[in-house]
Amino acid sequence: MHEVWVRYGWVVYVFVAALPVIVGVTLGTVALRRRRGVLPEVAWRDTVAEVGIVAGTAPWLFMGFIPHWEAVRSAHLLPFVDLVDQWHVGPEFFAVQVGANLLVFATAGFFAPIRWRIGPGAVLVGAAVASALLEIGQWVFDIGRVTSVDDVLVNAVGAWLAALCSTRWWARRRVTNVAVAPA
Repeated sequence: MHEVWVRYGWVVYVFVAALPVIVGVTLGTVALRRRRGVLPEVAWRDTVAEVGIVAGTAPWLFMGFIPHWEAVRSAHLLPFVDLVDQWHVGPEFFAVQVGANLLVFATAGFFAPIRWRIGPGAVLVGAAVASALLEIGQWVFDIGRVTSVDDVLVNAVGAWLAALCSTRWWARRRVTNVAVAPA
């Protein structure tokens, strides 16, 4: 765990330092939308969701492209083989790897159904596609990262679980106004 903090801890500091900018962008965007006549509830909901998607996902994507020059790129294309290998390294290593991969698209998965009328299934598919592009990018740029189908699966499941966690904020929006015909 110490090695993870040494390698990526500075990203946390940068994110914390960026919080005032994130808050400013949120407040400015809400004010702009309000001036354009958007209802307050809608302006806040959409803005917080959009900023949450970007601000919550960007650090993880950035960390996914930090080179590991001391390593040689490799690809694990058989499902669950990489997860088993990670478990054999040790439970702490496994927990860090799986936990981080669950979080990569979690904020996007949480906020996307709030912002757009999509369900957990669409979030799962979108996160799988985005994760596959991330893994392909790691391979193409040859930055010493492991390209793994298991990362794609765990990233997508993390986004899906996060979408389920945000159900109370989006489920009522998915119900459209249905006109009831008189009998």
